[in-house]
Amino acid sequence: MSLLSAAGLAALSQPEPALAQEAERPLTPACEGHATATPRQTEGPYFTPASPQRADLRSDGDGTLLVLSGFVLTRQCRPIPGALLDFWHADTSGQYDNRGFRFRGHLFADQQGRYQLVTRAPGLYTGRTRHLYVKVRSGGQSPVLTTQLYFPDEPGNRRDGLFDQKLLMNLRPAEGGQLGRFDFVLAG
Repeated sequence: MSLLSAAGLAALSQPEPALAQEAERPLTPACEGHATATPRQTEGPYFTPASPQRADLRSDGDGTLLVLSGFVLTRQCRPIPGALLDFWHADTSGQYDNRGFRFRGHLFADQQGRYQLVTRAPGLYTGRTRHLYVKVRSGGQSPVLTTQLYFPDEPGNRRDGLFDQKLLMNLRPAEGGQLGRFDFVLAG
């Protein structure tokens, strides 16, 4: 059973991909009681507020399927149930949808702080390496973490001035796409 169906994060408009079914529920991450906060990065010029609630950002078109999952945690390694994660990224040709919500959406972590996103790997555009944007908030009036997640082994990582190795997703190939893992640690 996939994390999507087990956690009930969102009703998907498209059938759950076999790749998501293959994704294992992430185990509670190893932690020594004090984790380093996820680094902040710029939101760039393409953020659009009020994205639709959905855990599946796929739309028509080609591109490598990506199933990203992980936890949202405090610095004391405690899960943050119900944390809001708002994702957006370029389409497979490197273009952003600035009029609608293609490759944009938000979801909530489950009661164990787990999340899962289904999307397609973004394309490249001038000056940037392949990346996803995300805003993470624990709830209420808490500070928002805005950051970017990067793909390992991308040639553009060396040239991108914003690239931060601490924000690399752990990716592995799977039938039909890639499975990714990233745990967010909120500072406060």
